[in-house]
Amino acid sequence: MDNIVCLSKVAEIDISSVDKKIKENEQRVKLCNFTDIYYNWAIDKSKTDDLMDSTASNKNIERFTLKKGQVAITKDSETRDDIGMSAYIADDLEQTVLGYHCALITPDETKLNGKYLNAFLSSNIGRKYFANQASGSGQRYTLTKNAIGNVKIHLPDIKTQERIGNIFSNIDRKINNNKTISQQLEAMEKTIYDYWFLQFEFPNEEGKPYKSSGGKMVWNEELQREIPKGWEVGNIASLIDSKRNGDWGKENIQGNYVLPVSCIRGADLDFVNGKSLSTPPTRFILEKNSSKLLKPYDLIVEISGGSPTQSTGRIAGISSYLFSRFNNGIVCSNFCKAITLKDKVNYYYFLQTWKTLFENDVMFNWEGKTSGIKNLMFDSFVKNTKIVIPNKEQLSAFFDLCDDIDNKIQNLLKQNQELLSLRDFILPLLMNGQVTIGE
Repeated sequence: MDNIVCLSKVAEIDISSVDKKIKENEQRVKLCNFTDIYYNWAIDKSKTDDLMDSTASNKNIERFTLKKGQVAITKDSETRDDIGMSAYIADDLEQTVLGYHCALITPDETKLNGKYLNAFLSSNIGRKYFANQASGSGQRYTLTKNAIGNVKIHLPDIKTQERIGNIFSNIDRKINNNKTISQQLEAMEKTIYDYWFLQFEFPNEEGKPYKSSGGKMVWNEELQREIPKGWEVGNIASLIDSKRNGDWGKENIQGNYVLPVSCIRGADLDFVNGKSLSTPPTRFILEKNSSKLLKPYDLIVEISGGSPTQSTGRIAGISSYLFSRFNNGIVCSNFCKAITLKDKVNYYYFLQTWKTLFENDVMFNWEGKTSGIKNLMFDSFVKNTKIVIPNKEQLSAFFDLCDDIDNKIQNLLKQNQELLSLRDFILPLLMNGQVTIGE
């Protein structure tokens, strides 16, 4: 029978006090913060480039440098459900320290395997314990060192712990591999867009790069640049058939004409763009004939937001493959605007053009501000921003290429969701002993 012990008996627990401020008398470090732990099953060397630059004292570097086998958890949050989220430290990470609002757990490796501990803390047992032990109310909840140390761990022998931990590490590795492939496919789509529509090197009739192979270019006065002969210039609005505001939906069933729908908010755009595995919830009720319902190849723009670090105007598209994965209808929230194009063949060109304008901060000049919330002046922006409009031949070829790429990305995202479901299914079974692992 497994031993049940308090975590403090088999591990050291330290609460980090390293803040995000850069101080002249401290050493430069990478800072692993709350969100890094929250969104990752494991932290390894591949993730350090994405961590925040900061500084730390020699004492804190000694105490909180991340080492292979440790587990970091979130200690403070606005909600109980975000307390005690864990991530396994998969490599020795030099000059990388754990940040404020987090705790570092260093297992006694002769008694407790770090991968197993991470899996245990991620199970329903660990999640419920931390939610119940979080102290505070209102806007901040926290875990004390004693509360963390008192969590009771089901402790099989160390070999069994290693086997259980490796199962979940392998699942996480597959998820990360799929993410990497998705990022590479997305970069490929952006590269093709840049090559065809910014450098004008789309394939000519002989399959050679148009401009460098002597393709005819003509001067355009509106853009003050040359564009391929036969291409046009218009505003963004010229590609849009209709636009509609978002809706919170109706939460109460009214009569027989109701439909549960998923409401895409600004926070859900990462899922739509394939960067997040958190599926938008189904929780709104809408009339079946509602004009708010989205269709395949519609687009969603975030028109209101409070982030001080980026402009509003983020965009995501509902490809046919993604649309087919929703068993219900889709609407966008009232902080977003939905767009239907005049021709779906323009979909990927419109999406990449908009993303390029966003990345170049063009939307910044079209922002209004109300009570601290920034609003994109959408109608003015689309009417006054001029873009190149390629021939339909090039747009069709680009659509076919990108649709195939997007389908692959969405399929990888679907695989990751299935892997997460598998992980969440077998995790509690292994943790409570309902399922055992052979030699």
